[in-house]
Amino acid sequence: MAARSRILPLALGAVAIGGGGYYFYTAGGDPKVAKKEVSHDATTAANRLKGNDYSTKEGQKQGEEWAQKAGSKIDSTVGDARRQIHEADAAITQKAREAENKVSNLAHSTIAQAQESAKETRKDANAAIQDFDKTVERKAAEAKSGISSWFGFGK
Repeated sequence: MAARSRILPLALGAVAIGGGGYYFYTAGGDPKVAKKEVSHDATTAANRLKGNDYSTKEGQKQGEEWAQKAGSKIDSTVGDARRQIHEADAAITQKAREAENKVSNLAHSTIAQAQESAKETRKDANAAIQDFDKTVERKAAEAKSGISSWFGFGK
């Protein structure tokens, strides 16, 4: 019997060391985290023994916290997307205005060039008409003088 009484403390000590090693290992070697895990597990076990299962309440609380974090993350992402869309819209509007101004300037310069070309063409046509008129008048005068000279009226 004496042997059994020595084995029981040794076995309990081995279980305690093994359990402590487990918590220490899962906590990544941080004794504070391991202590919190042991405390949490002990509280959960005691509540289950008493019949008070708070794990659903804790899960609901943790789920609400996660949902709140996810909601704020979604809101932030939506806000960023809206900001980027607004910036892109402003950039597109600016580019459209610039293109409209370029087209307007090009149209005005093209119209001005066409008007100038028409003006020069009119000027050249009028000059050609004037030359033609002078030539016709000169030739008519020559012909008139030639006919008049046959009858003795001219030179």
